[in-house]
Amino acid sequence: MIDERDRKILEWLQMDCAIAVTDLAEKVSLSVSACSRRIQKLEEGGYIARRIAVLDREKMGVPTTVYALIKTAHHADEWIEEFRRAVGDIAEIVEAHRLTGHYDYILKVVLPRVEHYDVVYRRLVKRIELFDVSASISMETLKSGSAIPVDYAR
Repeated sequence: MIDERDRKILEWLQMDCAIAVTDLAEKVSLSVSACSRRIQKLEEGGYIARRIAVLDREKMGVPTTVYALIKTAHHADEWIEEFRRAVGDIAEIVEAHRLTGHYDYILKVVLPRVEHYDVVYRRLVKRIELFDVSASISMETLKSGSAIPVDYAR
């Protein structure tokens, strides 16, 4: 069970996981040792899955986002596992989701330029049979981030 202070700690860590424990403790009105213990408890409890650095996509040379919507005629476990491996092996595919509805999967692909999508597409279809792939180019990012709401945590 986590409380409101734990939620505040999680909010701050989502904004900057490199924040000094002394600064974080001050922001959530705790002693440094109490704050440190709470962070350890949150990590052990699985609330903090990992700590990462968020890279600047422009500086990393991958400013373009393409979403690929995929239909497949295959739904067997073996095919799904092979698809999972193929998607996992392509660094430009940064997210993959199985969907309900008209399409089976959606992939978020980051690229140096839109023309590079064909390179990624060819690498994927070389590895796995797909029925249909439809791609949409993101024109503008209106909201981006990995922070999630902390209000629902139990």
